[in-house]
Amino acid sequence: MDMKKINSGKLRAIGYDAGARILQVQLDDGSTLQYSGVGEDTWRHLTGSGAAWSFYRDNIEEEFTAKRVSGKAATGVNQLDELFGKP
Repeated sequence: MDMKKINSGKLRAIGYDAGARILQVQLDDGSTLQYSGVGEDTWRHLTGSGAAWSFYRDNIEEEFTAKRVSGKAATGVNQLDELFGKP
């Protein structure tokens, strides 16, 4: 899948396979997620959006189930606790 570089919020690259209806996104932490069942209209809106991160969060992240294909696995640790220290 060809990936298009993007710098919007936590998004770093996006790609789409129209035949398989799979959207793939790479986040700033290096993880890559795939969303199946994504229509071409959603892909066009994402690529044409001036605020791709907001569109992604509102219309993709909340509507489709992600499959992690690479990158860091969820650790269950609150990143704010790591940043500020947990009492």
